[in-house]
Amino acid sequence: MAEDKQKKLVLVVDDEEDVIAYLTALLADNGFATDAARDGKEAMDKIKQNRPALVSLDMSMPEKSGVKVFREIKESEELKGIPVLVVTGVTGYGDKPEEFEKFLSTRKNLPPPDGFIAKPLDQEKFIAKVRELIEKK
Repeated sequence: MAEDKQKKLVLVVDDEEDVIAYLTALLADNGFATDAARDGKEAMDKIKQNRPALVSLDMSMPEKSGVKVFREIKESEELKGIPVLVVTGVTGYGDKPEEFEKFLSTRKNLPPPDGFIAKPLDQEKFIAKVRELIEKK
């Protein structure tokens, strides 16, 4: 179980500084190494360079949207194995997160996101999903 001693890297991708600070602190407090990107372009650069164990991805961002980042990850042979946890306040469909998750899951030519958490997020649910996705990998 030596692998458990090594901290898994989670890349937090969000354009809101307070969300980045909150999620990186929450992840660090739960034993994860963290990095952050403030837009989709920076996210893709860091994903390619650092190969995180998981990407926590906001949908609405400048430079390149979360949807485009997700598509690039899942269409790349080298990156498609990286789990993506969509963490977003963009829930659409009358603020029903389940409906937005269903929408994301039905996009043609792409697998559904590995996980989905709506903002404001439940800390325990978020950490449990992060652990589940990293262990599945």
